[in-house]
Amino acid sequence: METTSGLSVLDGVPADRMEAERTPRALTAEAEHLGEELAAEHGFEGIVGRSVALLNALRGVMQVAATDATVLLLGETGTGKELFARAIHDRSGRRGRPLVKVNCAAIPATLMESEFFGHERGAFTGATQRREGRFTLADGGTIFLDEIGDLPLELQGKLLRVLQEGEFEPVGGTRTRKVDVRVIAATNHDLQESSRRGQFREDLYYRLSVFPLRLPPLRERGDDVVLLAAALAERLAHALGKRVAAPGPADVAALRAYPWPGNVRELRNVVERAIITSTDGRLHLDRTLPAPHPSRPAAARLDAAALLQGLILTERDLRELERNNLLAALERAGWRVAGTGGAAELLQVNPSTLKSRMKALEIRRPAAA
Repeated sequence: METTSGLSVLDGVPADRMEAERTPRALTAEAEHLGEELAAEHGFEGIVGRSVALLNALRGVMQVAATDATVLLLGETGTGKELFARAIHDRSGRRGRPLVKVNCAAIPATLMESEFFGHERGAFTGATQRREGRFTLADGGTIFLDEIGDLPLELQGKLLRVLQEGEFEPVGGTRTRKVDVRVIAATNHDLQESSRRGQFREDLYYRLSVFPLRLPPLRERGDDVVLLAAALAERLAHALGKRVAAPGPADVAALRAYPWPGNVRELRNVVERAIITSTDGRLHLDRTLPAPHPSRPAAARLDAAALLQGLILTERDLRELERNNLLAALERAGWRVAGTGGAAELLQVNPSTLKSRMKALEIRRPAAA
């Protein structure tokens, strides 16, 4: 082997050209192998599959994992963002160091700065002792900021400083702390649109999106849904101590026809519910899947048509309509009431209002959901 102009050469071909000319077949084989490794290591059924959309995401993992670049995972609820974050961390030079997870949507805004950066004793009412923040705990490793689009505007500037300078001050403190942390963020929001509306700092968006990686929704992954359902059925049946057959023709047809708004998370719930309710060793997914419900424009057209026909709805009819609507929203949200993508957000109501209506309409979360 010899070098020419700083490039490694093998048989007269520059190494960078050899890398660029790797065949799509070779890249696909590498991505498939990575998917198998990830599924084996993490039990992540969402990585099962061979669709082009999934393999593209896995290629992204291979490209960015060994670097220290900031990654922005983009995808709908239920697409497996946390597990992709772990896959990147485990293939980086920081493996063996902490991977600290923070759900920005689950922490009250008043406590978020303390959660991120810690606080000194007496910093605020109730701060009876000094506490380390998540960035300190992640020092030397990786921090995964899920639902980054929900980060309060007033905290975004402080996060930007950590990304740029690697430093911060704890709440109530005056001494600057230095940390070495890789940031992987995730969102199901359009952060560019949020920036245009003044809800998300544009400079932070660009700093986070050094390497944006889109995770495909299940509806874009073709027959991966069938492979996933089979893998889930085998694994969950074993965990539940039951025996069920692989998905049959009716199951496959139902899997392909359903749009899967809740993605892999929803699929897991549906398969688990099918196993629990099975009495003959078959899945019967066509019976377990949620009933399709019309989109808002379609529902509006139906209501208008009913009124034109002089249909009068009784109080009982209206109660049943409301109950079905709430059930549809809860099913779509994976029975999450609050937070981004939760049923309250879908219905555009306050979470406490939704909980009150659920109680009044006797809606309870199924055991398998």
